[in-house]
Amino acid sequence: MLGYFLRNSTVIKDNVLANVQKVQYSNDFVYINTHGIPAYPTGPFLDRNPSLASDQDAIFKIPLNPAKNTGTPTASTAGNIGVFVNGVALFDYRDGVSYSLSAAKDQGGPSGGRGDGVWNRDAVPAEMDGFDCSKGHPAMGNYHHHQNPSAFKLDQKVISTICNLYDADGLYSIDSTKHSPLIGFAYDGFPIYGAYGYANTDGKGGIARINSSYKLRSITARTHYADGSDVTDGPAVSTSFPLGHYREDYEYKSTNGHLDEHNGRFCVTPEYPKGIYAYFCTVDENWNSAYPYAVGPTFYGNWARRTVTTITETVETYSKDTTTSLNYQGIELKTNFSIFPNPAQDFVAVQASGLVENNIELELVTLKGEVVRSSTLKQGSTIWYIDTKTLYNGHYLLRIVQGQDISIKKVIIQK
Repeated sequence: MLGYFLRNSTVIKDNVLANVQKVQYSNDFVYINTHGIPAYPTGPFLDRNPSLASDQDAIFKIPLNPAKNTGTPTASTAGNIGVFVNGVALFDYRDGVSYSLSAAKDQGGPSGGRGDGVWNRDAVPAEMDGFDCSKGHPAMGNYHHHQNPSAFKLDQKVISTICNLYDADGLYSIDSTKHSPLIGFAYDGFPIYGAYGYANTDGKGGIARINSSYKLRSITARTHYADGSDVTDGPAVSTSFPLGHYREDYEYKSTNGHLDEHNGRFCVTPEYPKGIYAYFCTVDENWNSAYPYAVGPTFYGNWARRTVTTITETVETYSKDTTTSLNYQGIELKTNFSIFPNPAQDFVAVQASGLVENNIELELVTLKGEVVRSSTLKQGSTIWYIDTKTLYNGHYLLRIVQGQDISIKKVIIQK
């Protein structure tokens, strides 16, 4: 485990193992054993959150053959609603606080208490100061993401400068030229992808940013929901309570974007060439997180709480040599890499095809052989972010050492 402490930019290490430790499966379920700790550094949390990312010693029980819920959709809940491929928990949009006039009166402020559940505060804008560089934070030690787990510094428009103080790379880097990787699974068993996918659901039409179908309502007063329901009044739209502060500030229209009301669609993906229902981590044109962020506000499939303490059925342990077909996708025997943008100006992202299983050595060298940047991509990581702002224009070579294998890729810096 790696982490930062407030006012200390040196990464602190402890003996908690990061990422997924073991995957087991039966005919019906996949069991993901994890400590809930990512390979990238966590923290600090500048909103005075006293919690630190800590060992969850969790087992996620995910349906191997997920199915659509044919009844009333189940609303997403507070706490874990899914798991990323590195074993870190996914939360939905909420931060657990809602606006309530009675709570405001009792507590002496408009957001006092937990509220009455009518106007539910959106965690992404409300807790912005509490996210680390990788857009995550802990709740009672349970480190999690509410949103697309790509570092703030990699967005087209950087809206948080936390990476300048305490650097990290996040789970993956957005590449607008390729289908985003499979980055997790929701509690109903359906996969979660990053921000980009095939423009058409049949896998054709090139690559597109997959857009949420939720948009902000055109309101100045919070007296009704988008469906016309008359509810307890919330605060008027203002600089203190801007549009987007609450989940109910959004409305769903199928013509707004690519995705349905659950933030997913049935489509072809690289891992599922015959098609699968899939959720997407939605972002706007600046790659900033866009509501409902990943899954929700309801599940497409059959929901159940999926964290267990023991496995009570006969299971097999998954490995790369396993011949059975699993919906839980492992990575390739030999990790492939993509490099983007290339040519580059301010940075280059070196993106692995999945979580690397063994440390990989990376060096950026000049054509004369001078090493100008180097790093070890540690087990369980996926990206190396190279700051190129101080490098000269020209051609460079990226050396990638995987055990006995060495590959060379060309990098162009052009400012």
